[in-house]
Amino acid sequence: MAHFDINGVQLWVEEEGPEGTDGPPLVFVHEFGGDHRVWREQVDHFKGRYRCITYNARGYPPSDVPDDASAYGQQIALDDLLGVLDTLAIDKAHLVGLSMGAYNILRFALDHPDRVLSLTAASGGSGSYPPTREQFLKESRMVAEMYLASETLAGSGMFDGPTRIQLKAKRPDIWQEGADYFAGFSPRGAGYTLRQVQCERPSLYDFEAELAALKVPTLLMIGDEDELVIDTNVFLKRTMPHAGLLVLPKSGHLVNVEDPVVFNRAVDDFHAAIAAGQWPERPAGSRSANVYSPEDSE
Repeated sequence: MAHFDINGVQLWVEEEGPEGTDGPPLVFVHEFGGDHRVWREQVDHFKGRYRCITYNARGYPPSDVPDDASAYGQQIALDDLLGVLDTLAIDKAHLVGLSMGAYNILRFALDHPDRVLSLTAASGGSGSYPPTREQFLKESRMVAEMYLASETLAGSGMFDGPTRIQLKAKRPDIWQEGADYFAGFSPRGAGYTLRQVQCERPSLYDFEAELAALKVPTLLMIGDEDELVIDTNVFLKRTMPHAGLLVLPKSGHLVNVEDPVVFNRAVDDFHAAIAAGQWPERPAGSRSANVYSPEDSE
């Protein structure tokens, strides 16, 4: 657990795992509404076999919270992830991201496929779906300005929204813990992250050609009640020939926290399939809408 000088700021990085660096690197990238602590139950599960790295993005104490809006941005977030890998001398890693973190690892893999062993992208794609993109941007900009004008995030209502009520019903104590630490985040860090990163990042639909060419094994994971991302992940599954899509029933946005046992087992199975050579590229013929044969027939 330490601060590292990365990309012009100090980022808080935590590492657990086998003694030395023998375990394969597993790097977790957090969501907007949480920090490195959102991965606690994943790190506890994987740390006996993997070199588990979590970190707080800029704007999330104890990482630095820059005062200047220009110190935040989507490309900066990708550069920070690259900086974490470089600083820890990680050549290639399994990447696991949640929501904002899922978007980041997908984009990172497009830029640096040689640094990625696999992608587990959970609940990614908020704001990408074309029919609801303008609504997402309008609401996000409004909330960002509200945060920037506030002295605290307590009472912001973030954890009472439609993406987190499933967690509240399943695990109210964990929901309360998350709500409490979100309330202690920096309003400036949250506001600039929302305005400069989430509102300025392109839609994943803008990268259709690049995603179609990506050869990194990918597990997409969503909850079936997470309206923000369902359509986008169906698009990703159809677009990315090396992606599989897992939909968790009666689940919302925070799938790794709502159902950690199911989430962890899915990642274990995914990694085992890769190791066994059993995570194949999607057969081209499966894309046909024809029901009975590969050829169109009258």
